[in-house]
Amino acid sequence: MTTSKPPLKAGFLLLPLPGFSLLALGGFVDKLRFSADEEDHSQQRYCRWQLVGLEAGAVNGSSGVPVEVEALTAPEGFAGYDYLVIFGSRTTQSALAMAPAYQALLRQGARRGLTLVAVDNASFLLAQCGLLKGYQVVVHWRHLAEYKNAFPGSRIRERDLYCIDGKRATCAGGCATIDLAVELLARHSGRELALKGLADMLVDESRGSHHALRSLNEAPGQSRLVGRAIALMRQNLAKTLSIEQLSLQLGVSRRQLDRLFVDNLGHSARQHWYKMRMQHCHWRLLNSTYPIGLLGLEIGIHDSSYLSKQFKRYFGITPQLLRSQARQQDYRNEVIGEALLTPDMSGE
Repeated sequence: MTTSKPPLKAGFLLLPLPGFSLLALGGFVDKLRFSADEEDHSQQRYCRWQLVGLEAGAVNGSSGVPVEVEALTAPEGFAGYDYLVIFGSRTTQSALAMAPAYQALLRQGARRGLTLVAVDNASFLLAQCGLLKGYQVVVHWRHLAEYKNAFPGSRIRERDLYCIDGKRATCAGGCATIDLAVELLARHSGRELALKGLADMLVDESRGSHHALRSLNEAPGQSRLVGRAIALMRQNLAKTLSIEQLSLQLGVSRRQLDRLFVDNLGHSARQHWYKMRMQHCHWRLLNSTYPIGLLGLEIGIHDSSYLSKQFKRYFGITPQLLRSQARQQDYRNEVIGEALLTPDMSGE
């Protein structure tokens, strides 16, 4: 395989605390690695990459596994880069809080013509730095409602795995980074090089940006119409749509939709939507520090007192107590972890 085009060059900027996803990073890096040379010796011939951070040293992933990075200094460090790929941290709040530290670096990269690529929660960082204004954005489905509230008026492509819009690209994360890497390689170096190595990665084929995840909206034996309804429910968690309005969008009657939900899931469409909202609130309580009032806005409940009552009714515990218990458990785990890593100096 030969190519007359210059190699694709990318810097992978890993955000620290509480860590980036190893799955997202590994998928992206390995796709470049398989396309990087002809004999799969991991030589950076047709693709070149560098793992970077604000400082040199180890950056821990969300699983605690450390990855060594080199220091990225602007503008010298941008020399030769086509893409700066930012891998988001585990929580959106930490990504937002990092804006002051990363804003100058990212804006300088944009001025130098780099394509800025945000993976997972890194879209929050770019948006907070003012670098996604006017661009189409893809956000992980778990953080869709939060992104809409944080950046109203954004042009969000709600069902997509990734989006390339001029000098900006965003990706929902996970193994979708493989699909994004394939598309970037195809545009930069041609389709043949882009598809190289997919079989070695045990990937049947690259998915387009509009690929719909069956695992997200469908279950074995579940009606396709129920899957479409669940997808609409997820996209409209923060809205006060009625089941009648939802049925109208699906082209069925309220009674028919309820009958399908009972047949497939054992409960009505309204009960399922309520369950989705409560579970979303539960997840956000454990993975953010936002007050209950703001979390209520993400699921269409504007009265925090009412939300607390509904939450306790569903889970048997108040939001405040759930969060308090989770923090106490995190603290205990941290203390135990430090004890295990600290050598016993007391002697035999």
